[in-house]
Amino acid sequence: MLGPVEGGVTWLGHATVLLGLDGARLLTDPVLRKRVGPLVRIAPAIEPGAVEGIDAVLLSHLHADHADVPSLRRLGAATPVFAPRGAGKWLTKRGARDVHEMDPGDEADIGALRITATPAEHDGKRPLGPSEAESIGFVVRGSHGVYFAGDTDLFDGMKEAVGSVDVALLPVWGWGPSLGPGHLNPERAATAAAELAPQIAVPIHWGTFALLRPGPRLPDPEQPAREFAALTAEKAPGVDVRVLAPGERIELV
Repeated sequence: MLGPVEGGVTWLGHATVLLGLDGARLLTDPVLRKRVGPLVRIAPAIEPGAVEGIDAVLLSHLHADHADVPSLRRLGAATPVFAPRGAGKWLTKRGARDVHEMDPGDEADIGALRITATPAEHDGKRPLGPSEAESIGFVVRGSHGVYFAGDTDLFDGMKEAVGSVDVALLPVWGWGPSLGPGHLNPERAATAAAELAPQIAVPIHWGTFALLRPGPRLPDPEQPAREFAALTAEKAPGVDVRVLAPGERIELV
């Protein structure tokens, strides 16, 4: 199981990343359970104490593998949640008491950190959820700049929307043997890394969940991350790709 984690950037699996920066602890798209609907966790489980003391949640969209209600409740109803415009009513009906809706370009402060919502090319509407709630990403700036893409494909103006960052957390796959529209695959994620030119790129959204058997699965769950690393080395040799195992952390120096 994945135990307590400290500062820096810790990938807990899928799109769930713990960012410890300048005294604040932020958690992206928390999915902390062993099973979500038809998906089962194939990565190590997360211990209960691993995500204590979270100052805020950055929620990119309302799809079930990103906005998991039991996981959000585990963090406590009073934990601030920053989410796309239109998601607030859905979240408050499910127990969240401190929801901040954001459009791309909106900014907010969390302690010493400034967060900015960015566009995302992904249909974030949830079945039976609010039809107006789309998808966003986030840039967190303090002593370092970190871009969390959420779920997205390449989009026009990505570099301008994100700006200069030290770390880019880029989705490179999903949970099945194929990808639908609105996702980055290893090649397009490498193109994003080349365009954004961060110091460090961390592939996320891979190798964590799979369909319950006998549902189809990717034969090698680690393949997308390896492909992303190899393609980024070709397209953007100045970018340091860190392929993390779930629970592994990099320090921001």
